[in-house]
Amino acid sequence: MPRKGPVPKREIPPDPKFGSVLVAKFINNLMRDGKKNTARKIFYSALELLREKSGGEDPLRIFEVSIEKVKPWLETRSRRIGGANYQVPVEVRPERQVSLAIKWIIKAARARGERTMVERLAGELWDAYNERGAAIKKKEDTHRMAESNRVFAHFRW
Repeated sequence: MPRKGPVPKREIPPDPKFGSVLVAKFINNLMRDGKKNTARKIFYSALELLREKSGGEDPLRIFEVSIEKVKPWLETRSRRIGGANYQVPVEVRPERQVSLAIKWIIKAARARGERTMVERLAGELWDAYNERGAAIKKKEDTHRMAESNRVFAHFRW
């Protein structure tokens, strides 16, 4: 860590098929044990399944809208003041919004009951697009928690 100035963020190259950095981030989060090719196959197959489910609509747009709908605007952070811990609501930075949305969608997809990961991921993206499913519920729970702790907002740092 440098003593002066901010640490530069690492550049993520866009994915080869769509040329999208968001897709590359999603694939990187989906990847397990360094198996990026497997993660790519799962993601692209899920998009093809989404195309079939939606009746020929652009799956990349469905994916982007799903991420947009899962992004949280508020979250709570724990803050210790005078021997007590308070859950202080704070706004979420844009980069963190995207990373939380990606993580929530992948976690919800892994927890689903379908047979293959392709079906699970396609199902969770479709549910997020239609504003239902576990990832949307996680966002709503996060917002509800921040809303209920609004009285501690003056402890924001």
